[in-house]
Amino acid sequence: MCWSATADLVAGAGIAAIGVACVACVVRRRQARDLPLAALPLLLGAHQIVESVVWRSGGGTGPATLAWAVIALPVLAVWVPFGVLLAAPPRARRRLVVPAVAGLVTAAALAYCLATGTVTADVRGHTVGYALDLPDAPLIVPLIVAGYLLATIGSLLLGGDPPVRLLGVVVAAGALLCAALWRLEFVSTWCALAAVASVLMLARVRRQAPRSASPRAADS
Repeated sequence: MCWSATADLVAGAGIAAIGVACVACVVRRRQARDLPLAALPLLLGAHQIVESVVWRSGGGTGPATLAWAVIALPVLAVWVPFGVLLAAPPRARRRLVVPAVAGLVTAAALAYCLATGTVTADVRGHTVGYALDLPDAPLIVPLIVAGYLLATIGSLLLGGDPPVRLLGVVVAAGALLCAALWRLEFVSTWCALAAVASVLMLARVRRQAPRSASPRAADS
C-alpha cells in the first residue's frame, strides 16, 4: 500500500482504536504504571492522523507539520523511555534510567530547535520528508540522533518483558530498513512503521496478569 493522506488516516484510526483497547485493558486491571506504555499506540495512531492533514495541506510549514514534528521528536523521546521504565519490573528499572535521561536531554534539545527554528514538510511521491533547523555543529546532530535512538529503541530493547523487547527488535529493524531505503524520509516512514508495530502492545496488555494478584491474595 502506498502512503498517502487516505492511507495515513485509515492506518491512524486503526492504530488509535488498538490504543483505546490497550488503555481499556490497563484501566480495567487498575495497573496505573502500565498506562503510559499502553497508550503508546493511541499516541502513534493520532500521529498518523496528523500526518494525513500534512498530506492534504501539501506539506509546508503549517500547524499540522509543527504538531507532527512535536510528537515525533521531543514527545516520543520522553514518552517511550519513561513509559517503558514505569511498566518495567523492579529488577529492570535501574538499567532503564540511562535511556530515560537520554530522552530528557534529547527532548530538551529538540524542543529548543522547534521553538527557535522552522520545520518543513515536503511531499515526495508516496512519502513525506521533514526538515528541521538544527545547529550547524558537526557533533550536535549525531549526538541528538544517538540520544533519540537510545531513548526510543534502546529503552524498548532493554525492557523488562519479552513483548516489549520484541517490539524493540521490530522497531530497530524497521529503523535500519527505513534509513537504507528512504534516507530523506526516514522520520516519516519509521514513525509509520512504529505505529503499525505497536499493535504488539495489545497482545502484551491482554496476556499480562494483574500485578495486584499476589499468590496470597489468590489463595484467599
